[in-house]
Amino acid sequence: MSNTHSEPNSLINASSPYLLQHAYNPVHWYEWGTEALEKAKAENKLILVSIGYSACHWCHVMERECFENHEVAEVMNQHFVCIKVDREERPDIDQIYMYAIQLMTGSGGWPLNCICLPDQRPIYGGTYFRKTDWINVLENVAALWANEPDKAIEYAERLTAGIKDSEKIIAVGRKEDYTQDHLTEIIDPWKRHFDMGYGGYNREPKFPLPNNWVFLLRYGFLNDDESVFTPVCHTLEEMSRGGIYDQLAGGFARYSVDDKWHVPHFEKMLYDNAQLISLYIEAYQCTKFDSFKRTAVESIEWVFNEMTSPDGLFYSALDADSEGVEGKFYVWDKAEFDHILGDDAALLAEYYNVTEEGNWEEEHTNILRKTIEDDSLLAKYGITAEDLYDKVNQAKAKLLEVRNKRIRPGLDDKCLTAWNGMMIKALADAAQVLGHDLYYQKASTAANFILTNMKSEAGGLYRNYKNGKASITGFLDDYAFLIEALMALYEYDFNEQWLIEAKSLADYVLNNFSDDDSPMLFYTSAKGEDLIARKHEVMDNVIPAANSTMALNLKKLGLLFDLVNYHEKAVEMLAAVHPKIKTYGSAYSNWAILLLNEIYGINEIAITGLETDVVKLELSNHYIPNKITLGGTKSNLPLLKGKQSNETKVYICRNNVCQLPVNTVEEALAYLQ
Repeated sequence: MSNTHSEPNSLINASSPYLLQHAYNPVHWYEWGTEALEKAKAENKLILVSIGYSACHWCHVMERECFENHEVAEVMNQHFVCIKVDREERPDIDQIYMYAIQLMTGSGGWPLNCICLPDQRPIYGGTYFRKTDWINVLENVAALWANEPDKAIEYAERLTAGIKDSEKIIAVGRKEDYTQDHLTEIIDPWKRHFDMGYGGYNREPKFPLPNNWVFLLRYGFLNDDESVFTPVCHTLEEMSRGGIYDQLAGGFARYSVDDKWHVPHFEKMLYDNAQLISLYIEAYQCTKFDSFKRTAVESIEWVFNEMTSPDGLFYSALDADSEGVEGKFYVWDKAEFDHILGDDAALLAEYYNVTEEGNWEEEHTNILRKTIEDDSLLAKYGITAEDLYDKVNQAKAKLLEVRNKRIRPGLDDKCLTAWNGMMIKALADAAQVLGHDLYYQKASTAANFILTNMKSEAGGLYRNYKNGKASITGFLDDYAFLIEALMALYEYDFNEQWLIEAKSLADYVLNNFSDDDSPMLFYTSAKGEDLIARKHEVMDNVIPAANSTMALNLKKLGLLFDLVNYHEKAVEMLAAVHPKIKTYGSAYSNWAILLLNEIYGINEIAITGLETDVVKLELSNHYIPNKITLGGTKSNLPLLKGKQSNETKVYICRNNVCQLPVNTVEEALAYLQ
C-alpha cells in the first residue's frame, strides 16, 4: 500500500482490495455511493469515475504517475468529486462507462477514466493517461463546465442516448428451423482466423477465450470435422506448453502479449482458470490425451493451494506485479536456474527453454515454456520417458521451493458469486470425468456457503463476500453462473436439492431481470441501484455473456422440470441473437453452443436403480457433449416419474420421447449413434 499521503481517504473502509490500494492516495477518493453522488449534485461539481481492478498492471502505473502525485491530486480535488470503482465488484457501472469510452474513442480498456456531469452522465474520458496529459484533460474539461456548461450537457445527452441504444436486441416474429447450413455459415469464416502454427487465432495479443474452444470442440466432434477439431486440440496443446501457463504451479495468465503464447500478461484470474479447467477436462474426456488431464489437475491444485479461502470460497485474482515489476515472481535467470538444479540443469534448461541471454529478450530473463518435444530430449540424453518425468517433477519441486520464498504478487481476496459459480462447475466437471470425489466435496462446500451466506431474505443473490460480509446486490452473471454450477453438481450426485435451488434462482431472474421491450434479460436487477441506463450483456467475451448462459440454463431447466415457459424463453432469446452469430462467431460462441444443441438435439439420459453411481461413472468415460443426465432411486422430476425400480435401467430420451430402457451403458450408447 502506498504511503504517499499520511492520512487515508474514504476508501480505507472499502471491501475491495483494489480500492484499498488507493486509500492513501492524496486524491480525495470516494466509493460509488450516495455520499459522493449527493456531494456532486450539491456542489454542482463534475464527477470523475476511475475504474480498474487489483491485478491490472496499467492501473498501478497510472496510480504511481498520477494518483500518488500531489500536483495531480490538487487539480482532481479542486474540480471533481473523484470516485474509484472496482470493475469486478461493480460491473454494472463499468459496463455503462466502458460503452461511453468506446463511443468516444473507438476502443476501451483499463484503467478506465470517465468524466461525468453531476447527474452521472458522461462527457469525456479515456483509458491510461500520462501525468501531463491527464492534467491537461482535467483542466480543459473543468474549464468547459465552468464556461460552456450547455455544450457539456449537449455532449452528455448524445452520449447517454448512444449508451441506451447500443446492443439493443429486439424479438423476432418468426422462429427459424435451424439446420446444418446455419452452423456452416458461422464456421467457414471463423476457420480463416485459426493460427495453424501456434494455435489460437492469427493475431496478437492472444487470449485463451475458453468458451470459443468449447463450442469448436463440440462442433468438430459432432460434425466429425477435422478442420475444426484438430486446431482445437493443437491450441490446447500449445497454450499448455507456453509461458502463458505456469509450468511450475499450474494455472494460466490472462493473455500472452505475443502470438506464440510465450510472454504472458502475468495476472492470473479465477474466471479464466475456472473456464480453462472445464475446457481441458472436456477435451480430455473427448480425446483421452494425458496432457489435457495433467493441465486441468495442476490448475486445480493451484486453485486449492493459492486461491481458496478458509470458508471454502475462491479468491478473485493474483496480481501481475510483485515488487512493482510485472512478472518478477515467475521468471528466472540461467545462473539461478542452474544453481538450483545442479547436474540436471542442462537437460531441464532445454526442457524449459532457459537460455543464457534469456528467452524474454526485452527483460533479459527466462519465462519457463516448452519448445522441444519430449522425444527429442529422450534421444539426445539417452533416458527413458519415466526418467524424464521424474527429473521434471524433482525440478518443479526445487524451483517452487525457491520461488515460494520470493515476494509474492498481490492477492485479490474478495470472493465473487459469478466467478465462484464457474469454479464450482469446473470442479464438478472434473469430479465427474476423473471420478475424483475431493473435487466434488470442494465444489459442494463453496456452493453451500453461497446459498447459506450470500442470499437475501427475498431470495436474491449478493455479488461479493469479504471479511464476513456480503454487500452488493447480485447481477445477472452471478445468477447465470451459479445456476449452471448447481446443475453440474446435480449431475454428479443426483441430489435434487441443487436443482430446486437452481429453479428458484431462475424464477427470481425472470421476475426481476426481464425487459418488457426485449427477449434479453437486463444485467441489473429491478431491485438494484438506478444508474443512467439498464444494459443487456449479450456478446460473449473472455467470460460468456450472462444472457447466453441464462438461455442455456433455461433450456436445460426446461427439460429437467418440463417447463414450457423456460423452453420458450430460451428459444426466443436465441432467435433474436441468431442473425448476429454468423457475423462474428467468436463473440457469440456460447449462443452457438445453444444453436448446436438445437440442431443436434439434447440427449436426456435417465439412470435408475441401485447401481446408478456405477452406470454414471461408466457413462462419464464417453464424450457426449449434447446431454443432460438424471438419476437416483427417488425423484420428483417429470422424466424420472414412474421409472423408479431397484433394477438398474438406462433411458435415452429426446424431444419428450423415450426409447425402451436398457441395462447397460453399451446398449444405451447404441441409441446415440
